Amino acid sequence: MADSTVDVVFAVVLSVRAGRLAASVASVERRPRESLQAALARAVDVEALAHVEQLETRLLSDGTLATAYLGLGAARARPPRTADERSLVDAARARLRAKLSYTNVGFALAPETFTISELRDLYGAALGHDVSATNLQRVLLRRGVLERVGGSRAPGPAGGRPAALFRFASRRLAVTDQFAVLRPPGSRASG
Repeated sequence: MADSTVDVVFAVVLSVRAGRLAASVASVERRPRESLQAALARAVDVEALAHVEQLETRLLSDGTLATAYLGLGAARARPPRTADERSLVDAARARLRAKLSYTNVGFALAPETFTISELRDLYGAALGHDVSATNLQRVLLRRGVLERVGGSRAPGPAGGRPAALFRFASRRLAVTDQFAVLRPPGSRASG
């Protein structure tokens, strides 16, 4: 008896645009004997993404078997339209928020060089809450995630000192603190 399950590959692409975490999706039906990676490459330009990882496999409400991937960066895709797609976007956002706590995945959202204030804004958009620039800098420097580069950014309209420029020490995913958790302000650890 032949398997009649429809198999779809989804790409959920997240990026920070205009100070917000933006999500888009792309999907394709998997061809017989086609690898997941080949189907994903038909759905979205994988090379244009700074990071890609398998997110999950689930049965959608219409009985379709979906394998979803999380991609970070700019890619051509569309806004989520269905409840299933919005649920996959929620799962991707949750994965990103968790990984920002214990990996260097922020590199996939950031430009090559940035100020700590710019990085704070990216983390705040991705995490969905304000982040202290001082604490972010301290933690990421202590973990060896960031390194200072020459030069500085001119002060903004409010004035102040020129801002130092930084970059991620590596633009490859690495676990930097397996026990870390970035929590929203005011939350406390349980236990």
